[in-house]
Amino acid sequence: MLVGGGPVSRSYTPIARGTMAGYGVPIDVTLGAATAAGAPELPLSLTVGAWLTRDTLGPRTAAMGYSVGSDFASSGAAVELRGLAASRPLALVVLGDASACLDSNSSPREGELAAGFDAAVAKALLSGDGAELAALDQGMGAAVLAAGVPSWQAAGTVLSGTPYDVELSYDEAPYGVRYFVATWTSGDTAWTSGD
Repeated sequence: MLVGGGPVSRSYTPIARGTMAGYGVPIDVTLGAATAAGAPELPLSLTVGAWLTRDTLGPRTAAMGYSVGSDFASSGAAVELRGLAASRPLALVVLGDASACLDSNSSPREGELAAGFDAAVAKALLSGDGAELAALDQGMGAAVLAAGVPSWQAAGTVLSGTPYDVELSYDEAPYGVRYFVATWTSGDTAWTSGD
């Protein structure tokens, strides 16, 4: 399952298609099928996730996608994702950026806020506790241009109640944006955050 930010909360089947053509890269991908018909519909976060998953696992993963908008908590997508998590082991790939206020164009105050927010995200990721992810401050995230907060909160809600072993394999801020790569594993579930 791929979870990423989007304008509205909804689920996508494995044949859903996304494109990076609007960003100067002529790449089209499907979530989890070898081919798909129809217009691109995936938000950028799920398109990137589909591309990474395809390059790692191949084109036939049967991956589903869940976009997380501001309406996620009360959406059908949330009900569906929680139901899947309760019924079987899942592997989640969660996509979202941390702060985007760490370059020379940001004010010292913005950089200070961003550093504090990113430290809270790193702490939540390292905790292996879904409740800590779900409790990240969405208002503070918005203030430092962190697009990943809704996705992390959604994943945290789904993963709450189970302790996870954690590996934080990447924590850098190239181009003024903080990116984390963390892997959570338990006996029956794996969750990876790639920001």
